[in-house]
Amino acid sequence: MSLRLKAITREDHLAFVRARPSVSHMQVPSWGDVKPDWRARSLGWFDESDRLVGVGLVLLRPLPKLRRYLAYLPEGPVIDWTAPDLQRWLEPMLGYLKEQGAFSVKMGPPVVTRRWSAEAVKAAIADPGARRLGDVEATVHEPGSAGIADRLRRMGWRTAEPGGEDGFAAGQPRYVFQVPFSGRSLEEIQQGLNQQWRRNIKKAEKAGVTVVRGAYEDLPAFHEIYVETAGRDRFIPRPLAYFQRMWTALTSEDTDRMRLYLAHHEGEVLAAATMLTVGTHAWYSYGASTSRKREVQPNNAVQWRMMTDAHALGAGVYDFRGITDTLEESNHLLGLLRFKSGSGGEAVEYLGEWDFPLNKVLHKAFDLYMSRR
Repeated sequence: MSLRLKAITREDHLAFVRARPSVSHMQVPSWGDVKPDWRARSLGWFDESDRLVGVGLVLLRPLPKLRRYLAYLPEGPVIDWTAPDLQRWLEPMLGYLKEQGAFSVKMGPPVVTRRWSAEAVKAAIADPGARRLGDVEATVHEPGSAGIADRLRRMGWRTAEPGGEDGFAAGQPRYVFQVPFSGRSLEEIQQGLNQQWRRNIKKAEKAGVTVVRGAYEDLPAFHEIYVETAGRDRFIPRPLAYFQRMWTALTSEDTDRMRLYLAHHEGEVLAAATMLTVGTHAWYSYGASTSRKREVQPNNAVQWRMMTDAHALGAGVYDFRGITDTLEESNHLLGLLRFKSGSGGEAVEYLGEWDFPLNKVLHKAFDLYMSRR
C-alpha cells in the first residue's frame, strides 16, 4: 500500500515527535524558526488508515532570482528507515517537493553504520599508520545499514560530497562522539571517564570553579568568549542574534529544549556551552572558552555539569556532536577528538547526507556555486 504525504501543522508534527523516544533537534518544528533564510515546512506521511506514521521538517532555500528551491531535511526525515520498501516512503516526498519547486533534495538519514569504542579511538590515534578513523576496524558494524545505502542508490540517491575540513561536512557531521547513558548510573558514567577527565573535574572543583545555568540575558557573555574561541580555532563565528533567535525559538517549544551553562571563576566567565534536548537525546551544541586560566579546567567542569543534568533529565545518550575523522598529529582538530574521547563514550558514524537531483542542470549549477563560495 502506498503512503500519502502532505503538509501538516506544527502541532501535529510536535505531537508525533513527543510520542517517540527521540528525534534530531533539527527535525522539530521550532528548528525552522532558527533558520529564517530558509522556508520551513512540516511534512507528514499517512497510511491507508489515514494515521500519521512519519514526519519531516524540510527547509527550502530559494535560488537567487528563481522560484526554485533546494529542499533540505537535516538529520531526517523521521520515517521507518528499516523498511524494505523504502521507496514507498521517499517517492511521495520527492513528488511533493518537486511540485513545490524543488530542484534538488538533500537529506541526512539518522542511520548509524559503525561504532568505535573509546579504547579503539585511543589506539587509532596512537597508531602511526592510521590516517583516518574510517579506515580503522570498527568495534561494531550496525546490521542493515549497508542495505539501506544500497536501496537509496538503486532509487537514484547519491552520497553528498563531504566537503568541509577533515570530516566536518558543509552540512551535518557524519562522525560524532556519544556517551551511552541508558541503564547506567551517574557513578558508572563517571567511572567511564578517563583518568585525565576525572582529574580535571576534581581540579576545577578544588580551584573553586562554579558552573551555573544561564538565561537569555547571559547569551552576550557566552558569545564574547565564543568569538574568542572562533579566532583561536579558526572557524567563522555566528552572530549573537543567531543564538538569541535560537534560544527564543527552541525554549518557546519546550523550556528544556535549549540550556546555557557558564563556568565562573573569581568573577570571570571562563567557559560556556549550550545543550539541546529532544526526548532521551541530549546534545552538546556550541562551546566556548577563553585562553585565560585554562589550568583550572573550566571546560571539563562545564561538560560534567551538562552530563549530570542530562542524566537527571532521563537522557539515554549524551552527544558531543561532530568529530574529525583525521588521525594525523599535524591536524589542529585532533585535540578535540582526544578531548571528547576522554569521556569514555564511542565514536559513531552515520550514513551521511544524500542528494536527489530533481533538475540535474540546476543541481550541478548549485553544486558549482557552493564549491566556489
